[in-house]
Amino acid sequence: MTMHVNLSPEMEGFIKSKVSSGFYGNATEVIRDAIRRMQAEESRVSAWQAAIKKGDDQLDRGEGIAYTPETLNDITQSAIGAMHSGQPMSPDVLP
Repeated sequence: MTMHVNLSPEMEGFIKSKVSSGFYGNATEVIRDAIRRMQAEESRVSAWQAAIKKGDDQLDRGEGIAYTPETLNDITQSAIGAMHSGQPMSPDVLP
């Protein structure tokens, strides 16, 4: 599929600089990479929104716990213990 896109001079210059740096072979590669990154970001945002909704639903059902300094300490100690145990990290806590 062929698509023609109008870009501002700044965007065009940015794309040309990426190609001239040698990191990308041509402008198409720059655009494709930008779109892949946008798609990945959309997926991350959707996952965050789903996790927030899940948490809200749990709170609505009364399944939450009070957030206190002790709770934070317990969570922190649990995470540190898991980190040092060699267990794989939960994708929920990875960047």
